[in-house]
Amino acid sequence: MKTAEIREMSAEQIRSKLSDVHEELMKLRFQQVTGQLTDTSRLRILRRDIARMESVLHQMTGAAVTEGKA
Repeated sequence: MKTAEIREMSAEQIRSKLSDVHEELMKLRFQQVTGQLTDTSRLRILRRDIARMESVLHQMTGAAVTEGKA
């Protein structure tokens, strides 16, 4: 998922997607431990997507706080 796509989403949509991605990452980790995971690159992609979403969400909330002070 690209950053531009994430920025177009609302904060609630990002939170919802973030919980879905966390759940998918957890399932993939279980598959890796049991030896069932074949595409290990998916773990790295999901971790980066999570970081992107959390960064954009943090920027959104920081901008809202800053606008409230001004």
